[in-house]
Amino acid sequence: MNFKFTKMAKASLVSLISLMIAIFLPCMAIASEADLVTPEFTSGQNNLLYAGFVVCFLGLLFGVYQFARVKNLKAHKSMLDVAGTIYETCKTYLTQQGKFLAILFVFIGACIAFYFGILEGMGVGKVAFILGWTVVGILGSYGVAWYGIRMNTLANSRMAFSALERKPLKLLNIPLDAGMSIGVVLICVELLMMLIILCFVPNELAGASFIGFAVGESLGASALRIAGGIFTKIADIGSDLMKIVFKIKEDDPRNPGVIADCTGDNAGDSVGPTADGFETYGVTGVALISFILLAVGFAFPDKKEIIQGSLLVWIFVMRILMVITSVISFFINKAISSALYSKKDDFDFEQPLTNLVWITSILSIIVTFVVSYLMIGPGTEVAGITANSGKLWWVLSIIISCGTLGAALIPEFTKIFTSPKSAHVQETVTSSREGGASLNILAGLIAGNFSAFWKGMVFFGLMFLAYFVSNQGLADIMIYPSIFAFGLVAFGFLGMGPVTIAVDSYGPVTDNAQSIYELSLIESIPNVDKQIEKDFGFKPDFDKAKYYLEANDGAGNTFKATAKPVLIGTAVVGATTMIFSLILVIKSALGVEPETILNILNPFTILGFLCGGAVIFWFTGASTQAVSTGAYRAVEYIKKNIKLDDKASQSAATEKSKEVVKICTQYAQKGMFNIFIAIFSFALAFAFISAPQGGDNKPVAFFVAYLISIAVFGLFQAIFMANAGGCWDNAKKVVEVDLKEKGTELHDATVVGDTVGDPFKDTSSVALNPIIKFTTLFGLLAMEIAISDHFRDYAPKVGIVFLLIALVFVWRSFYGMRITAKKK
Repeated sequence: MNFKFTKMAKASLVSLISLMIAIFLPCMAIASEADLVTPEFTSGQNNLLYAGFVVCFLGLLFGVYQFARVKNLKAHKSMLDVAGTIYETCKTYLTQQGKFLAILFVFIGACIAFYFGILEGMGVGKVAFILGWTVVGILGSYGVAWYGIRMNTLANSRMAFSALERKPLKLLNIPLDAGMSIGVVLICVELLMMLIILCFVPNELAGASFIGFAVGESLGASALRIAGGIFTKIADIGSDLMKIVFKIKEDDPRNPGVIADCTGDNAGDSVGPTADGFETYGVTGVALISFILLAVGFAFPDKKEIIQGSLLVWIFVMRILMVITSVISFFINKAISSALYSKKDDFDFEQPLTNLVWITSILSIIVTFVVSYLMIGPGTEVAGITANSGKLWWVLSIIISCGTLGAALIPEFTKIFTSPKSAHVQETVTSSREGGASLNILAGLIAGNFSAFWKGMVFFGLMFLAYFVSNQGLADIMIYPSIFAFGLVAFGFLGMGPVTIAVDSYGPVTDNAQSIYELSLIESIPNVDKQIEKDFGFKPDFDKAKYYLEANDGAGNTFKATAKPVLIGTAVVGATTMIFSLILVIKSALGVEPETILNILNPFTILGFLCGGAVIFWFTGASTQAVSTGAYRAVEYIKKNIKLDDKASQSAATEKSKEVVKICTQYAQKGMFNIFIAIFSFALAFAFISAPQGGDNKPVAFFVAYLISIAVFGLFQAIFMANAGGCWDNAKKVVEVDLKEKGTELHDATVVGDTVGDPFKDTSSVALNPIIKFTTLFGLLAMEIAISDHFRDYAPKVGIVFLLIALVFVWRSFYGMRITAKKK
């Protein structure tokens, strides 16, 4: 990490924390108004939860088995060496990110300690316990990121070498095996942590521990997602533009940006999504847990624990089942793929991935209905509480299945706009042939806009169906049943979690494999074909290998794009549930009916919507600015240091590559620091400004509207940017693979479009997912502070201070990072 930047970051954080302590300490401790106390479970319910531990351990064994299978595959030393270099640079990057997370935790920890220690009056031991779970959440996101990056950097060289064997099915199985390993390990680790809290943490501390754990997950994922997205696109743009400037081939080893690009593929497309996926499952679960503890069963005081316990255990059993159904579906799909493609010399790599998604979705829905009937169907204790409780099993099954179906439908709608075979991608290529880069960019923007519309309609349809079904008796046991239904839809999106992560992880492996093939210079090694035939038992086919790798990279691009809207959708729909948990806290604390202040006639509602939209558009600009400035510096360095003359070495220059990695890391961390502190400060500022004053509760609507606006604006901005970028990316792939027109003006135009799309699809859009969840989750804590009896009078003044802090970092995110002309 750059020393000057580290020193500046620490100084800024120390100043902020000192300010908070000075402001907050005079407040008196009060009793909590929103204790999330978990119910006592029956012995049968405990047995089901304990069975979850067994499934998680078996899932971890499956992940380790898949890891070993990939690691034991053989590859040529030239490729293993390149993969080793990539992993070493990845290790350096991730180690630096770990140090940076430690700095950010100090700030987050101060807020959590203030909330639970001072406002809630908990003892030091209890506060330390909750902070411990926050650390566990951070380490969880950080740890699975390490696992993902190690798995992918093992798979990339094995896949690159296997391409020479002319067995395309093997090229499908290697990245898919690696992806399933990551997906199952990720889900099982996250579920283990949640089960430990539910089963072994004292009831009065469990709710707070869930919140602390989720905040830690969200902090880790936000930082890794933002920084990784900035890093990877700086490197990608710096590498890609050299193809136009110097007319060199893809992944030319003489280009110092290529190694950085390979590192970035893992930093952005492996570290970020893995941490993001880990956090998504935790935060969505916590949102539902919070809602159940705040809104369920109060019409039946003597039966409240039965209802809450039954719903909590049902949710966790659904989480456990998704591990089982995903692994079974993986083996079913593998058998089908083997039967269909084992003897084929070529096939569509997208089709087996599509089959896997649909098999998992259908199997998960069937299992959901069967197990729900057994757990909460007729004859069970919860079914006899009200006249309508007998419907509970199929009502909840339909609602959660809306999400599970959506997790399969959304990838299909994504492919309409991003697949190499789609009409939108073909139009982008056609328009580029006559109109160059300008029409290429316009076509991509059109694809992004249309995709946002159609996916918005998909979300609307799924959520409306969930709302309709929620009216069939849920109101008997909870308030705001439609909101619980929306949360279950988000939960259903995750019902095939390991598979969603697997097809997302497929992309960085295929992308790296193509680069490793070129960087290894394997074709130029004397007598390499005879050596491979002697040592590995097959005759290499170099031309077909390059074709396979490029075609598979197109499939990887498509399925990277399909996973993004699923995760973004969970953020938005799940945020809805967390926001209404916040509304219930407000109702309890202020003693008001929410609809009297949370309505469109309240001017604070409109003001909150405006601020939420403003923050989303600033964020996408700030993250793109970090990429743009970093890419400018990288391109500047590469142009000065690239050596293409006849006497120049054909292999990668390690020292020059390290310098490009250094540039990427510097701007990734600088951009992430500015963005994170601003997002954090905005949450505190707007929550505090919303504190009721003089008996007037109307200002509370401001922060609630802000959170809703963040979610809605963020959803459409993220989908638009992700799919526009995916369209540009695969338009370039069509020119390279299908049309075989590398080095032409058409190729140059699509490369320009791809570099525009890079920060769209892999920086701004994907980072909106953890940003939405972090803002909403932390907002629950911030608003609890703001409306507490002994702080609400000070809150608006403190809010103004944090608003000024946020605006300073907004200013820094552009004016502190802009590209400036150098004096001649």
